[in-house]
Amino acid sequence: MSTRGTPLDSAEKAPVSQNLPPVRVIRSPKRNKTVSARMSDGVLVVRVPAWTTKEEEQALVSKVLARFEEKWRCGHLPLEPRARELAARFGLPEPRSIKWSSRQRLRWGSCSTSSGDIRISSRLADAPPWVLDHVIIHELAHLVVAEHSPEFQAIVNRNPYAERAEGYLLALSDIGGMTPASEEALAS
Repeated sequence: MSTRGTPLDSAEKAPVSQNLPPVRVIRSPKRNKTVSARMSDGVLVVRVPAWTTKEEEQALVSKVLARFEEKWRCGHLPLEPRARELAARFGLPEPRSIKWSSRQRLRWGSCSTSSGDIRISSRLADAPPWVLDHVIIHELAHLVVAEHSPEFQAIVNRNPYAERAEGYLLALSDIGGMTPASEEALAS
């Protein structure tokens, strides 16, 4: 069993920080190269191929735990009620759906104007609430104006924290190694 990549005696169940569950690693001879993880009785059970080295096991468990932790953090921040409140406050339409996305690594959010579906990058789960609100407002504004025109920017700028939030996101992008190759990478 491992927790955060640290090997433990197989009989132990060590708790993980930040209220995350303990992790139990099972080496499976039936697995060739895939890793699986599922919750079972409050324990995150991670199955790895039996042939993996301890170092590979630690790396695999760390990766699975990072994804689980990201989903756990996002699960505690429901987006739909916040989007409804912001839509009402700023006179914007409500999205058909708004969900966290762990697949968005270059954008903070995205909006499908045809369907009304919004996705917010799970990288924002730890951002200050006013930054998350700004990204939601930005994506809600796309339900009114699809492109980043002056009309669109006027809608986004109704948010009194717009400039501050954009500065925060720009700094966060620079810190994370993401270079703003285009304004679209930051704003969309």
